[in-house]
Amino acid sequence: MEARLDYARKAPAIHRAMVALSQAANNSGLEHSLLELIKTRASQINGCAYCVDMHTKDARAAGETEQRLYLLSAWHEAPFYSDRERAALAWTEAVTLVGETHVPDALYEETLRHFSEEELVQLTWASWPSTPGTGSRCRSARRPACISRRTRPYEHADEG
Repeated sequence: MEARLDYARKAPAIHRAMVALSQAANNSGLEHSLLELIKTRASQINGCAYCVDMHTKDARAAGETEQRLYLLSAWHEAPFYSDRERAALAWTEAVTLVGETHVPDALYEETLRHFSEEELVQLTWASWPSTPGTGSRCRSARRPACISRRTRPYEHADEG
């Protein structure tokens, strides 16, 4: 894959704002393990191999188990996630697919059973494409920062 645009270089102020957003979400007080799960799930939905690789590495470094990472795309059926994690994953999926789901009211109400309104806002921002550095490296077609020309399915195996 070859990136069409270097977002960080072409719009450095916006890139810095996205990095700041990511840092704020990471420092929001939500559990680090939860943040990595939702970032990984959003990356899976967005089809971004680079981001899935990055977030699963970060999750492992934070102590996440292989089993839970392997089953993340099937979390609905897997018994390894807490009710709070399930609420966060459902919310992340709805927000990531907002054009299809419109984030149903029932999901909003259910998520508020596990998160305060402040945490829900933090969760929403954390699940958005806000990881530092992805502006020039992420290749997902769903996200503006990831517009690319697909030439190879995955080229980041040796990157950090």
